[in-house]
Amino acid sequence: MAKKKKILILGVTGQDGSFMADFMMKKNFNVYGVIRKSATGNLNNIENLIGKKNFFIHHGDLLDLISIERIVKQIKPDEIYNFADQDHVKWSFEIPSYSFDVTGTSVVKILDIIKNCSPRSKFFQPISSNVFGNSTKKKQNENEIFSPRSIYALGKVTAYYACQLYREVFGLKIYGAIFYNHESEIRPEEYVTRKITKSVSRIYYGKQKKLYLGDIKAKIDWGYARDYVKVAYQIMQTPKPDIFIIGSGKGHTVEYFAKKCFQYVGLDYKKYVKVNKKLLRPSKTNSLIADTTKAKKAFNFRIETNLDKIISIMMKNDLKIESSIE
Repeated sequence: MAKKKKILILGVTGQDGSFMADFMMKKNFNVYGVIRKSATGNLNNIENLIGKKNFFIHHGDLLDLISIERIVKQIKPDEIYNFADQDHVKWSFEIPSYSFDVTGTSVVKILDIIKNCSPRSKFFQPISSNVFGNSTKKKQNENEIFSPRSIYALGKVTAYYACQLYREVFGLKIYGAIFYNHESEIRPEEYVTRKITKSVSRIYYGKQKKLYLGDIKAKIDWGYARDYVKVAYQIMQTPKPDIFIIGSGKGHTVEYFAKKCFQYVGLDYKKYVKVNKKLLRPSKTNSLIADTTKAKKAFNFRIETNLDKIISIMMKNDLKIESSIE
């Protein structure tokens, strides 16, 4: 009888980590999720998995080397997915040292642990399209020059080069993807898409009057997070460790996203959306759109969920939540 694949997920309580855990559980693998102390009170995203016989929780923190080493040594996972980081750009300006340590430095430490304790493990590292912050091209491919415009993006550039070094120098099986924005119904509210869907739902039920946004002309390549974790798994099954750009290849403005959400409930967005200059970022990122040619050729990558469908999923979810709250 074939041995069950062992999957270790760092950052299992977050959007991507919890979707990945759910996806792997459906494949009937043994899934090990790492939870840090400050996330223990936030198990909402994995509530449906807790108590199932092939889902195991471990306590650890990317800034505590000993905890990660203990977990990797104990499990010796077949595949490790690192979805743990401080991924909020605005926050990264406010807590720069912490953000850089979690997003960049910790990846070097994880890779060294794998090299010493479990060199056969495959490792997946997501990188953010924010690494191309100052790109002037219409679309970016894998050869685009890095130009980070935030501490978060700087951390991700460090993670990228750490992966390249450990793959080439030590021969580790390190895979990755440069993910463009990917949203879902479990995105925290401080992200603009969820802020919009929650606010529109509240406005619809008369609980809120206006929606305040920053740069509504910012054009963004949006995808659905559940699709992207499936792609992460696909990438890990390719024969040669490599990194791929993953996105929808289409750009839509924040204004368009808001307009479609208001349309979903039959309202005119112009009556409710107000621009607040205080919400503008200290450094503006250029329009980033994915060129996924390489992924299409390598493993037949395609987008399953378009933006209208994402909006429908998120709006349905938030309307249901708001209707149940007095």
